Amino acid sequence: MSSSPVRRAPGGPVLQDAVTAAIATAMFEELAAVGYGKLSIEAVAKRAGAGKAAVYRRWPSKQAMVLDLVTQVAVSSADTPDTGTLRGDVLAYLSGTAAALNHPLASRIVPDLLAEGSRNPEMAATLLTQVGGTRRQKVAAILRRAIERGELPADTDIELGLDFLAGPLYWRIGVLHDPMDPVRIERLTDKIICAIAAAPGSGD
Repeated sequence: MSSSPVRRAPGGPVLQDAVTAAIATAMFEELAAVGYGKLSIEAVAKRAGAGKAAVYRRWPSKQAMVLDLVTQVAVSSADTPDTGTLRGDVLAYLSGTAAALNHPLASRIVPDLLAEGSRNPEMAATLLTQVGGTRRQKVAAILRRAIERGELPADTDIELGLDFLAGPLYWRIGVLHDPMDPVRIERLTDKIICAIAAAPGSGD
């Protein structure tokens, strides 16, 4: 008998966390290997050593499975621990995000999902709100803490600042395929802070 923790789906059977974790790992590996278009529930189940029914008990479709699991990982990777300074917070965020984008699976999955979103409006909308929107809300804490500390003006443009935090890093890693060594991340941190502090404020 397995000693793995179990949970019950609403109105459904008990779901073993170990099986869910195996399916999640298999989904990311399969998605990175074949892309969203060729991804199938059957292949994910086989890679996880589970039956298709185990997948369908957790998610009603391939799209639901992918969006749920991707959202969980993307949002958790946007955690912003308070280091005590704006520079420390920005550096921690950029370093963590760079590590996530440079992961062998993420480096193949992220561009594929963005491309799929251009063909699938429902997926694009979900990625924008559940992933992009939630991540931006969490990362905004970096700038709000800096305002509270007096490191940034009270009227700092939060939305523009979030663009500065996300855009340059993704451009270098996602588009130019530059892994961004620690020295470059340090330099980018200082440039971003200067840009945010210098940008005309328009409020929150």
